[in-house]
Amino acid sequence: MLPGSLTPRLHETLVRLGTTQPSFAKASAELAWHTGTTVHADTARRRTEAAGALLVAHETAEATRILRAHPAAPAGPDTLLFSVDGAMVPVVGGQWKEVRTLAVGAVQPPVMGPDGPVMQTTNLSYFSRLTDSTTFAEQALPELQRRGIETARRVGAVVDGAAWCQAFIEYHYPEAVRILDLPHAAEYLTAIGQTPGADGPLLSAASQQRLRTALRHDGPEGVLMELRTLVAGQPPTPALTTALAYLETRQAQMQYPALVADGWPIGSGMVESANKLVVEDRLKGAGMHWAEANINPLLALRNACCNARWDEQWSVIEQGLRQQVAVRRQARQGRRAATRAPSLPSPPPMPVPAPTPPVAPAPSEPVAKPPHPWRRAWSIRRQCELAGAA
Repeated sequence: MLPGSLTPRLHETLVRLGTTQPSFAKASAELAWHTGTTVHADTARRRTEAAGALLVAHETAEATRILRAHPAAPAGPDTLLFSVDGAMVPVVGGQWKEVRTLAVGAVQPPVMGPDGPVMQTTNLSYFSRLTDSTTFAEQALPELQRRGIETARRVGAVVDGAAWCQAFIEYHYPEAVRILDLPHAAEYLTAIGQTPGADGPLLSAASQQRLRTALRHDGPEGVLMELRTLVAGQPPTPALTTALAYLETRQAQMQYPALVADGWPIGSGMVESANKLVVEDRLKGAGMHWAEANINPLLALRNACCNARWDEQWSVIEQGLRQQVAVRRQARQGRRAATRAPSLPSPPPMPVPAPTPPVAPAPSEPVAKPPHPWRRAWSIRRQCELAGAA
């Protein structure tokens, strides 16, 4: 048996429902409907969070093992693509914290569509944690190693322009083909065009759309040239200067025609979908506020479900739960043994008498000699023997 009164199968079912259902109350209700077993919502929460904590500990240890042992990497796909992004979740106290998510997939050969080649990324898997960017990069190592990032023929990364995303690429694969997410680049272009000028926005809606289309099909050179001329004719403002500098410093990552021709996706839709699928669908329900310590256990279980690796990961959890049972059993046995045979207190040490100095006899008193044998009294035993003999 695992901890608690549920059978192992019911225990696993409850944890899976707590992972996939929109709330723990719904998970307990679904368990009762499907199995006839009634548990409180708090029980569903405790069992789910405890199982997830074991999985987090296992995955953290696995990242440490890979960093130290450098095991051989499995075979990777021909073209591997990864993307990282963040999503905000509510925590206790009315605050919001950023959950970082990694999405990994295999890029398939382009398929021609009405508007040109279409790239599909398949066999998606995810890793999510609420932690700082450096720790996230280290803990994401097992998922990227499992997907064969070291052995793939080509590796690409499509991200937005956040500094921590670039640092993530540097940590795992500095030679990756770096792609600035096209919709993200278009947002900065639109921000420049919508900046109020003397006669209204600097660019009309039609001009903004024309530049976005040119960026997608012709590349960034002509678009940036037009934007430089536009910004130069305006009074200098921090917003315009920052937006233009953002695009100019990422010009190499916006070579969209060449990237498409080389078979690379130019959008980070797979990680944006992961934010909703893995994180928001479970952790951003109405009225939810999570304790920070309970977010990563839920994320680890969500990853196991969304990666279609539940059976493999549950075996790790079940082993950890059984170890907990064994430890508790040994502790109980130790307490019972101590109760049955209490140790008796050691007797106090006997006092050691002080040595008595010898007393020498007075020289004036004669020393008495032992009596001669014939003068000694008969023993009681000898007298009885003689009386019986007579």
